[in-house]
Amino acid sequence: MCIDRCRIIDLPKIQDPRGNLTFIEGGNHIPFDIKRVYYLYDVPGGSERGGHAHKGLHQLIVAMSGSFDVVLNDGSNTKRIHLCRSYYGLYVCPMIWRELDNFSSGSVCMVLASNQYDEGDYYRDFSEFMQARRLR
Repeated sequence: MCIDRCRIIDLPKIQDPRGNLTFIEGGNHIPFDIKRVYYLYDVPGGSERGGHAHKGLHQLIVAMSGSFDVVLNDGSNTKRIHLCRSYYGLYVCPMIWRELDNFSSGSVCMVLASNQYDEGDYYRDFSEFMQARRLR
């Protein structure tokens, strides 16, 4: 998998004077069915999250409130993406190392995942991730 498959997805935005609405349908707006949703919040200033890769998991990362950066690495290339709008989602395919940093105060990061939690799907050591990339 190469970093170019990771991309910003424009999500539907229905504007209304009473407030806007955005929705996400698995298999329609994103290239996978949603099996799990989780979110990060109250991240202390200067903290980082992520620092891992997934063997088979697909994810969509959305800044529900505030902003943060996602740093992607496919073993050859690195890309930093700033997320700050709740109607944009960052699609992250399997075998991409990801780190989240630069969280603004009060930010909320929501992640939609293609599978339920499975510790066996993780690479938590960058050197092991790089070795697995070379073997593919």
